[in-house]
Amino acid sequence: MRKLYASDDRFLLQSVRSELDARNIPYLVKNEFAGGAVGELPWQDTQQEIWVVDEQWFAKATAIVDGLMEPGVSPNSAQEWRCPRCREMNGAAFDYCWQCEEPRTGSHVQNS
Repeated sequence: MRKLYASDDRFLLQSVRSELDARNIPYLVKNEFAGGAVGELPWQDTQQEIWVVDEQWFAKATAIVDGLMEPGVSPNSAQEWRCPRCREMNGAAFDYCWQCEEPRTGSHVQNS
């Protein structure tokens, strides 16, 4: 058994778990329910960790984690758009300008 990943960010941890599940890679989550002990125990002892159960899967699992953690992987970071009405930059997740509520159109996509 070998430690693959640890994080305080539960969303990142769940992303890793989902990818491992999708590829049928056996893993174990350590400290999954230890968050309530923070304060009584050092934070390092309550941090969730993902351990690969079988050593033969470790290289593939590491490649999955590396792929998830690459900068710029998030689709929201690469497709910002500028509002034609107020000229405000908006993230890709927004379909309406957050400032003036102008709807997004395909011609206003701008890579930064």
